[in-house]
Amino acid sequence: MNNMNKLLIICGPTATGKTKLGIDLAKKFNGEIISADSRQVYRGMDIGTGKDDLKTWLIDVAKPDFRFNVADYKKYADIAIEDILSRNKLPIIVGGTGFYIKAVTEGIETIGVEPDWELRAKLANYRINELRIVLEKIDPKRWQKMNESDRQNPRRLVRAIEIAQNKKQNTKYLPCSPRGVAGRPAGKIQNTKKDTLFIGLTSPYKFLYQRIDRRVEARVEAGLEEEIRSLLKKGYTWENSALGTTLAYNEWRPYFENQKNKEEVIKKWKFDEHGYARRQMTWFRKQPKINWFDINKQNFQEEVEKKVGNWYS
Repeated sequence: MNNMNKLLIICGPTATGKTKLGIDLAKKFNGEIISADSRQVYRGMDIGTGKDDLKTWLIDVAKPDFRFNVADYKKYADIAIEDILSRNKLPIIVGGTGFYIKAVTEGIETIGVEPDWELRAKLANYRINELRIVLEKIDPKRWQKMNESDRQNPRRLVRAIEIAQNKKQNTKYLPCSPRGVAGRPAGKIQNTKKDTLFIGLTSPYKFLYQRIDRRVEARVEAGLEEEIRSLLKKGYTWENSALGTTLAYNEWRPYFENQKNKEEVIKKWKFDEHGYARRQMTWFRKQPKINWFDINKQNFQEEVEKKVGNWYS
């Protein structure tokens, strides 16, 4: 394969410096960055998601009240990749949303299954054990394939039930087409095979948690509270927008509702970021193609650049 068909992925848990590395590699290898962050797609949610000033694909592509999903991401990421390649440049996907990266590099069979909002409303008050029972009953094979992290995650359990219900009703996947139901991409879309290199950044949890905590404090100092207040004034609510589901924002809801003070919010936010980092590592560690680099090693970036250089040349 030649350089016209190459794709570089930089992934790993939050706060490992993926964006900085991506910027450096883009400068060195004439590349452009495509964000793979499910939070940075929303306009106006800047401080809490850590957006950078660098021009990056797939940032600020949706309003906070739009339900942006993996099918939307794949559609726009595919367009970005082909555009970058057409200009003889290297597309570099940078981010920690593993499901988005998998959708682009492997395709996802269930990507055309639209959300069933009626079913989700019905399951909203179910406890985790009740969701498990429902899924195991209607699709025992899918239940058996789920790891323990997924089995503890109500959102993933609901989505699994949704997909299983769709399958049970024998709903056909829509054929691959530019747009599907409700204006979304449909079906399992496979790209022309790319020569893809995966670079993963990692760190012992002790050091990673320290980096996360410093970043949380920096974002508070940068004015996250005022950013949230501004979004609320514009009419976005915790119920109808990404504010209520996005890490770094939903932790602030009790503060704005006079149920917690700022110190309690920050403590909870740090705790949730730690958990998110662990879940990311669990996901990425199961992906066999990733070349891992420890960010605590002094010369790790030189090693990454050498790896990328050998592959890209």
